[in-house]
Amino acid sequence: MEREPLSGEVIWIGVRPARRAPVRVLERVEALANRGLDGDRATVRPSRVRQITLIALETLDDAARRLGLAAIDPSQVRRNLVTRGVDLEAARHRHLLVGGVLLRVTGPCDPCARMEEALGEGGWEALRDRGGLTAVVLTGGLIRLGDAVRIMDPVPVEAAP
Repeated sequence: MEREPLSGEVIWIGVRPARRAPVRVLERVEALANRGLDGDRATVRPSRVRQITLIALETLDDAARRLGLAAIDPSQVRRNLVTRGVDLEAARHRHLLVGGVLLRVTGPCDPCARMEEALGEGGWEALRDRGGLTAVVLTGGLIRLGDAVRIMDPVPVEAAP
């Protein structure tokens, strides 16, 4: 039986300054403990379950194929981090180490009805049950393009908040 990939990398970073505002694409961003990503609207009133959103490039590529698109621009789905190589589904109810930043995965990030607007007819269905994950920041720090993403469980004692 094949094991799910437990590590990968960050290939895209974006913050959403305000509701419906264009996504700002970044090369690096500061993750703020118990708040989210610096410059993202989630930090204004931090949630206890949704401070950062993640989605896998492999999911976006599959959704693009289903929709007959060449590719999906990550800013269209408005997630904060896009990963490659790590099985994010295997990270549910676990922890992720992104560079030196420790995240606790809190649940799925279901697509909203705006996916039809962003991706065209069938956009919501193409991402149904595969919209990525939500997480909270346990230990802050800098997240950069190319940083390793590793599924962690149990959390290493030195990294626990």
